[in-house]
Amino acid sequence: MKIAFREIEGASGGYWLLLAALGVLAVAGLAGAWYMEHHGHVVTGMTNQIVWGMPHVFAVFLIVAASGALNIASIASVFGKAPYKRLAPLAGLLALALLAGGLMVLVLDLGRADRLVVAMTHFNFKSIFAWNIFLYTGFFVIVAAYLWTMMERRMNRYATGVGFAAFVWRLVLTTGTGSIFGFLVARAAYDSAVLAPMFIALSFSYGLAAFLLVLVAAYACTGRPLGSALLVRLKNLLVVFVAAALYFVAVYHLTNLYLAKQTGVERFVLLDGGIYPALFWGGQVVAGSLVPVALLAHPRLGATRGAIVAAAALVVLGGIAQMYVTIIGAQAWPLELFPGMGEASSFFDGRINGYAPSLPEVALGVAGMAVAGIMVALSVKFLRFLPERLDVGEPA
Repeated sequence: MKIAFREIEGASGGYWLLLAALGVLAVAGLAGAWYMEHHGHVVTGMTNQIVWGMPHVFAVFLIVAASGALNIASIASVFGKAPYKRLAPLAGLLALALLAGGLMVLVLDLGRADRLVVAMTHFNFKSIFAWNIFLYTGFFVIVAAYLWTMMERRMNRYATGVGFAAFVWRLVLTTGTGSIFGFLVARAAYDSAVLAPMFIALSFSYGLAAFLLVLVAAYACTGRPLGSALLVRLKNLLVVFVAAALYFVAVYHLTNLYLAKQTGVERFVLLDGGIYPALFWGGQVVAGSLVPVALLAHPRLGATRGAIVAAAALVVLGGIAQMYVTIIGAQAWPLELFPGMGEASSFFDGRINGYAPSLPEVALGVAGMAVAGIMVALSVKFLRFLPERLDVGEPA
């Protein structure tokens, strides 16, 4: 069936109000970045012990979700599922937007953003961070080429090959992101090979949840038809992805509990760590996994758009809670400088490190999401990313 793609009109008051709201959030984030840069990170909740704060939580979430958002396009081109072909351009656009938003937050949070050119021209290939520069830039290039093959008629014959390259690259990119933490042997909560496949599973659920929210919002606001059968396919896929992510999270923690040296940090994250167990069990496991699966798997409620949107939103919020526990909780646990040996000093020996996010940090993190939203909103207005209707030829 021929698929007709059209730009949205984007002339309504609601559209301009959305752009204005996203613009305010983006400017607030830039103001927060300037404030932290001007006064130093002493104005944030970060310290010498917790050097990755709330902006990193949002940045890593957006980067992981960007990889997963492309999964819809991969299902169409790599696995030959025709019903998803009409969604592939929007998936590619969302992937680029989420990655751009995440990298913006990452660069502005690290400090001395003016020296980014140094990081991009001088590489230490023993560092996973150097590898990720190539992974991120390569993702932009390959996904842009993928969109070209999908949206330019004379290039359509190359879409499958480029789509396969994009699929492999996104797996490598997410593996690299997970390995940033898995290779950090100094932190007891990291140093695990399970983190790489776990991040791949997380990307599937985060990316699809973000894609569902954008898809439903775009068609609801423009008045274009969106078929229920297609939404049911996507929500069933989300159930599988969320369950798979929860499985890998369970394997990761069970693996650590099996190791005697990890018992302390696991007890801290799962039971005794205050905010971290609350976010893990309440945010990640219950609100971000079990409740969405229950909503989507319900025979009647799971077929309603309200339940699908609510479940996708909960997966996103649960993902942010999970990144908070993963990134900040691991730094809160004291470093073990000499494993198997005793040492004493007056510098935070065995002390749990405290952290409270500051307003500029939160503003910068939210700005990454706002920038991604602005990119999507402007792109669908000027380019043909959205099909005119998604209720024709619905899969059974």
